Amino acid sequence: MTVTAIGIYGSAGRMGRAIRSALEGTDARFAGGAEAGDDPLALATMADVLVDFSNAQGLDAHLAAAVQAGTPIVIGTTGLSVAQHAAIDEAARQIAVLQTGNTSLGVTLLSVLVREAAARLGPDWDIEIVEMHHRHKVDAPSGTALLLGEAAAAGRGSTLSELRVDERVGLVGARTEGTIGLAALRGGSVVGDHTVILATEGERIELGHYAQDRTIFARGAVKAALWLAGQPAGRYRMGDVLGL
Repeated sequence: MTVTAIGIYGSAGRMGRAIRSALEGTDARFAGGAEAGDDPLALATMADVLVDFSNAQGLDAHLAAAVQAGTPIVIGTTGLSVAQHAAIDEAARQIAVLQTGNTSLGVTLLSVLVREAAARLGPDWDIEIVEMHHRHKVDAPSGTALLLGEAAAAGRGSTLSELRVDERVGLVGARTEGTIGLAALRGGSVVGDHTVILATEGERIELGHYAQDRTIFARGAVKAALWLAGQPAGRYRMGDVLGL
């Protein structure tokens, strides 16, 4: 049996610790971890595949190390900039990169359902995305909300950057048809709740995912890493792991 060595950037964080625990009983072992200030290349050369759940500030160095070492990398860090997404595109020319706002298998399937619903329902169906996370989350809207927004926009043959509305404060006027609203709530210890609302005259559809434990993301990250380790250079998404 081949055992895959997984290196974790941000291994001391909540997700990093959860991923280490999720390795037990799988075809993977912990190759080592790295935090801010550590040499990212040292870890990249020891691992068969890397997982990054650190922070957006560390991504550039981690991505560069992965490319230099020729090591595939799963990026679960959120709050990335346009420039960082462009850097991921460039890195994917040389190594396998899977970037996602959420490694949950349930959320992955939900995004497919959202895209399908948006494609089949007309523009008179308004789309709103509401997410809630614990009080310590630093970015908003969440990476998962953006992932679901992109799925909805794709179903409408567009992009989220063209359709998104983030804030409604004061006399903003009537809702513009075809837009996708995003609302972020923060409080308590909520792991992650996401609801996509499709509403028209007289009826409403709600598609949701409610995370009760952080281990669901860890299990998905391990599954993604094991799958990515055998892939050629390219940019991948969680849907590819499930064949969606």
